[in-house]
Amino acid sequence: MERKLTVEDARQSLSSHVAEKGLQAREKYGPHIGWKELRQIMDDRTLVRYPCEILFETGALLEGEFAHPVPNSDDPQDGFKIYVHPLFMTQLEEVPFLVLYQLVLVNYGEFACADDAETFAAAALGLDKEQYYHTICELADQLGGIEYR
Repeated sequence: MERKLTVEDARQSLSSHVAEKGLQAREKYGPHIGWKELRQIMDDRTLVRYPCEILFETGALLEGEFAHPVPNSDDPQDGFKIYVHPLFMTQLEEVPFLVLYQLVLVNYGEFACADDAETFAAAALGLDKEQYYHTICELADQLGGIEYR
């Protein structure tokens, strides 16, 4: 009898895939991924399915949000803008921590979850997920008390 794939099977498959893509990013552009390497990753269609540009603006961000991707149209082929809080313009070496997290949403849309984003970014940066999570929490904490708009 043929076994049917379950939602859990799909989740595990996606988790494995994002981890593999993160490792590929590290292998190709690491071991240190800074601003320059992030730009190269974003132009690599084997790692990022759709064109993306980074904008240091708060327009599309919710209060307390450090970054968020927004599609340019209903067709993902038209690309995305990844809004990053302007506070991080002066911390370009930290921006990969914020943007790599967002690339999972670009690549997989609503199928991706926070755990997938952490898995991808941690693998790309050569960190364990706990280290990565701690770092993005510290970066997000910098936004405490900042007024948006």
